[in-house]
Amino acid sequence: MKIPGLFIVGTDTGVGKTFVAALLIRELRRLGVRVGAYKPACSGCEMTEGDEPFWPDVNALVDSLGTTVPAERAELAMRVCPQRFAAPAAPPVAARLEGRAVDRQLLDAGLNYWESACECVLIEGIGGLLCPVTESETIADLAVAWNVPLLIVARAGLGTINHTLLTVEAAQRRGLTIAGILLNEVQPVSADDPARFNAAEIACRTDVPVWGVLPHKADRWSIGTTSAAGVNLWGLLFSAR
Repeated sequence: MKIPGLFIVGTDTGVGKTFVAALLIRELRRLGVRVGAYKPACSGCEMTEGDEPFWPDVNALVDSLGTTVPAERAELAMRVCPQRFAAPAAPPVAARLEGRAVDRQLLDAGLNYWESACECVLIEGIGGLLCPVTESETIADLAVAWNVPLLIVARAGLGTINHTLLTVEAAQRRGLTIAGILLNEVQPVSADDPARFNAAEIACRTDVPVWGVLPHKADRWSIGTTSAAGVNLWGLLFSAR
């Protein structure tokens, strides 16, 4: 990729990748950065009252961009996510159910648009790092091809140590740069929940920076541990390249 960016990947589905991506986009905009949002493919739609399909993740990313990108909402949604499928399955599976296929060239073309439209771009993955995205490639393969550093988003709860360390190992085996690990409170974590030790436990078992814990439904960029309190997003985007 020709401009700074982060590839936001998850340890699993439902860990809050979209929530984190939208929050980071808003924070970068607050810092005066022209930032783009890209999700190469999305599967699993919902229906409006008028029986029209929509994809909540795409809508959330579009909303996070505000009015900084001069495009109508429908066009912007296509720029954010050029390939969308109805079934809640990995993109190549969902595409086959519709008699379609994921267009690999369109994935690249969609990213090329943002490289000429903004200063940096946040890319949101699909499912976990090894989730299939085409018939022969995974999200990890896209990250390698696009040469984008990763931000690993993990669920702040039971099981996350194993999932996170496996994701780190898979990324490092492919030579991917990992900018950091962020634990997201998908559900509130109480003061006496052993999960509050997960960030520190992960930090001592890997050489990857652990940014900390994002509080449940945080309304702005606010990290819950001192290890991530000083994260300079704009500086990090440049230094990670």
